[in-house]
Amino acid sequence: MAPRKRRVVEEEPAKSKLPTRVTRSAAKRAANPNSADFVSEGPRTDLPKKKAKKVVSKEEQGKEISKAAKTKTIVIEHCKQCNSFKTRAIRVKEGLEKGVSGVTVLVNPNKPRKGCFEIREDGGETFISLLDMKRPFAPMKALEMDKVISDIIDKIK
Repeated sequence: MAPRKRRVVEEEPAKSKLPTRVTRSAAKRAANPNSADFVSEGPRTDLPKKKAKKVVSKEEQGKEISKAAKTKTIVIEHCKQCNSFKTRAIRVKEGLEKGVSGVTVLVNPNKPRKGCFEIREDGGETFISLLDMKRPFAPMKALEMDKVISDIIDKIK
């Protein structure tokens, strides 16, 4: 049988017997409270003030909607498997931006599908859709990109 534990009467709890932790930075702050390292607890004055909300009338909202309707968004989705997809997508993007004013061209806004080369209007018509192509990507390489660009420009206008 194990011996009984002795009862010791403690006047102070055990936590107060531990020394307080003093780090080097705490010692520096205690020694020189006016130093540059000292961070005050007061309110920050360098924060920017909140801007007042702009009140927009219904007429102005109608103008903004009509502007949005005039600008078209074209999405080019190309596979990242081969560099030929990328070069053709960039060529189409540059041609559309030069040919049509006020058009926005997005290249791969979402993760592209494998073996895919697709040019479409955002939320609308699909101009070219070549899906699930296998190497050597003959259908895409057979395209004449200048003719494709001019056809898309004609359809947009």
